[in-house]
Amino acid sequence: MRRSQYLFLSLFSLGLVIFAVILQQKGYRGVSFLPCPLCILQRIGYLGIAISCFLAAGIPFLRKLFHFFAVLSAGFGVIIAGKQVWLLSHPGSSCGIDPLEVWINQFQLAKALPWIFKADGLCSAKLPAIFGLQVPEWSLLWFFILLILLTLTFFKKVRAD
Repeated sequence: MRRSQYLFLSLFSLGLVIFAVILQQKGYRGVSFLPCPLCILQRIGYLGIAISCFLAAGIPFLRKLFHFFAVLSAGFGVIIAGKQVWLLSHPGSSCGIDPLEVWINQFQLAKALPWIFKADGLCSAKLPAIFGLQVPEWSLLWFFILLILLTLTFFKKVRAD
């Protein structure tokens, strides 16, 4: 991949996190989208992709290593978003109390930047759909696309640009 492509993926992933924070702060159709523990983990996955791609663009001799970290972050995101989509389709499997919330909210990141990393919502909460899909379904779609793209380009020859 070229440097500009890494920067695009970095900005795109960061943009998805910014969009999630806007949904959290402003809401959509009068509903505030409070992030659940799985939402916070997905944000971390997108930030992992963003940081890895940014570093791959800036440090050419470690490009493959950072590309690999981006692939791992996308795979992590597919797993987490897939679990949340499964929870949405099986609402009886969630008791409403998520012990993961307490664990995530104890991190320094959640204390330092609660408006990004504090989990307040329920993972199985049905919120208004955006263009026909729930937010976790959109997240799963984007993580899957990023995973396929990053995996396919991982095996291509490294460009020195």
